[in-house]
Amino acid sequence: MSVTDIPFATDADPEWIAAHPRVQRVPSRELTLFIRRDFLSAEECTGLIERIEAGRRPSTIADANGDYAFRTSETCDLDGEDPFVAAIDAKLCAFSGIDPAHGEPIQGQRYAVGQEFKAHTDYFDPNGVDYARFCATSGNRTWTLMVYLNAPKAGGATRFPKIGKTVQPETGKLLAWNNRIEPGRYNAATLHHAMKVRSGVKHVITKWYRERPWG
Repeated sequence: MSVTDIPFATDADPEWIAAHPRVQRVPSRELTLFIRRDFLSAEECTGLIERIEAGRRPSTIADANGDYAFRTSETCDLDGEDPFVAAIDAKLCAFSGIDPAHGEPIQGQRYAVGQEFKAHTDYFDPNGVDYARFCATSGNRTWTLMVYLNAPKAGGATRFPKIGKTVQPETGKLLAWNNRIEPGRYNAATLHHAMKVRSGVKHVITKWYRERPWG
């Protein structure tokens, strides 16, 4: 099936995702979470890492909480006009089945030794001070797709504490989860911690989708 044949929708259908080859659904009543190993090839991961290294900057958080060590990674906003990045973006949209218009640009993250992103959710708190700023146009985040681009020598796992699940980084491994219980209700069980890298460097990319078209 080509990208033009995919029946894109404004939200992901878990059955669509589960039907892809080699997809594992994490057994949980509280969180819809999928894992797909080797989603990206080693060559695709290397190309993304090169771009992240060239464009990285200190990461930020939407609502400052006074903890300046809360998110210590670096971030890179990948160029959607780059044909290489555009091909990765199309691959992610085909996996999710979500209309590409609802997707944010792909973001890369780099974690050096000791860096982390403490337990957080990807959706924006409707009671947060910056909610209107980040969600007035496109609405809140619906789905998260994240791909590990490499495995550091030690550390760097992703921990979902509310469901007791820890995922170890592997080159090309994709995680996909639903940030909502239903429209207008966000799932606190999506709380996740990008744990400290103990040795080496970790790179990932993240693709977020919104309730309305991005822009």
